[in-house]
Amino acid sequence: MLRLENITKTFAPGTVNARVALQDITLHLAPGDFVTVIGSNGAGKSTLLNVIAGTYRADSGTITIDGRNVTRLNDHQRARYIGRVFQNPGAGTAPHMTIEENLAMALERGQRRGLKLGVTKAKRERFARELLALEQGLDVRLKDWVSLLSGGQRQALSLLMATFSEPRILLLDEHTAALDPQRAALVSRLTTEIVERFGLTTLMVTHNMEQALRMGTRLIMMHEGRIVLDLGPVQKSRMTVQGLLREFERIKGGELDDTLLQ
Repeated sequence: MLRLENITKTFAPGTVNARVALQDITLHLAPGDFVTVIGSNGAGKSTLLNVIAGTYRADSGTITIDGRNVTRLNDHQRARYIGRVFQNPGAGTAPHMTIEENLAMALERGQRRGLKLGVTKAKRERFARELLALEQGLDVRLKDWVSLLSGGQRQALSLLMATFSEPRILLLDEHTAALDPQRAALVSRLTTEIVERFGLTTLMVTHNMEQALRMGTRLIMMHEGRIVLDLGPVQKSRMTVQGLLREFERIKGGELDDTLLQ
C-alpha cells in the first residue's frame, strides 16, 4: 500500500545550517498496517509524515501509494490518497465554517470542485450518522461554527474528516498530544475504531511510548533520521515501555533522552 524507497531529506543543504532530517529511509506498509512511530525530538518523525504527504519534497528516493508513484506530486495532488490529522486541533478544520460545511469539504477532498450545492439533504443525513459515532453530541449541531467546539471535539471531527474521502493512507501527527488525558483517551479510542472500521493503512507519530505499544499493529523507532527499530505484531505485543527505553539507550549509546519519558 505504501512504499518508501531510499528517501533522503536535508534542510538548508550546502550551508552551515544544513541538517539531515531523513537518511536513506526504506519503509513498506501492507494494506491495513497501523504503524506507530516513536523517537526523540529531531529524530525525523514529522518530517517523514510531511514527505509522505507531499508538504516537503524528498531530495532522493521514491514514494509509492497503492501502486502509483507519487514522488513528484505536490500535497494537493496527493490529497486524494492521504488523510491527515495534526497535533493542533485547529489545524484540520475551518473554524468560521459550520460542522456540515467542513464535512462537505472533506468529502470532496482531492476531487475537482464545481459550482454545486455543498450540503444536500442526503449529505446532511450521512453527516449526522457519522457524527453520532463520535459520541460528542455533534450530530445535532451540524450548523454550529467549528470555532465553538472544544479541542477534543475538534480533534474528533478532524479525525472523521480525514477519513471521509476514504484515503489510502492515514497520517496522524501526535494528534492527541494537545488534549487533556480524558479527551486524549477518547480520541485514541475513536482512532482505533475508525482505522479498524475502514481498514486504513496508518502511520501515527507519538511521543507517548505506552500509547505507541497499545495502539497499532507495528512499531518503528527513529533516531537521527533513520529507522533504528522495527517491531512486528508479535514483537510489539511482548515489548514494554522499559524495554523500549533500554533499546533506545542501547542504540543511542548510553545516554537516555528525557523526551522519550512521556
